[in-house]
Amino acid sequence: MRHLPNIICVLRMALVWPIAAALSDREYLVALALFIVAGLSDGVDGYLAKRFNWTSDLGKFLDPLADKILLVTVFVESAWLGLAPWWLTSAVVARDVFIGLGALVFRLWFGPLHPRPIVSSKINTALQLLFIMAVLVNAALSFPPREALDVLAIIVFATTVFSGLNYLVIFTRRAWAQPVSPS
Repeated sequence: MRHLPNIICVLRMALVWPIAAALSDREYLVALALFIVAGLSDGVDGYLAKRFNWTSDLGKFLDPLADKILLVTVFVESAWLGLAPWWLTSAVVARDVFIGLGALVFRLWFGPLHPRPIVSSKINTALQLLFIMAVLVNAALSFPPREALDVLAIIVFATTVFSGLNYLVIFTRRAWAQPVSPS
């Protein structure tokens, strides 16, 4: 049972392909249903890991990876299909690449980062999930109105930028506080 959260993460990653296929086929209700299952699985694996202390180093790697694979894939395909704006998709992808490169640079120059999710990142991820669900509902049912999606897109953009800058500050403070490790 201890590995159940990791199994759920892997299953979430496995849902990415069927979601992408449903989007490609313009089966928006199917894509929405699968996306909701994937989003709920994120909450379930986190709850199980914390509630029963079933955390692991693998889980600390898999959970954010599963989130990123899911969100980046669905954002890019949604933008490709004209459902989501490219400017927002570019910001979402750039933030994730920026954080990944920042973590890699920190690891190479200073040592292990021991990352912990920050509040702004959790809020941003929740809003990204909400935005994609709203986009898929709009594609399937023509609701909510496009204007509501535009407002939500601006909010998601703001939290994406804020969260990315927040990580930059954290990486910089940690790097400043540590000596450079010899090569």
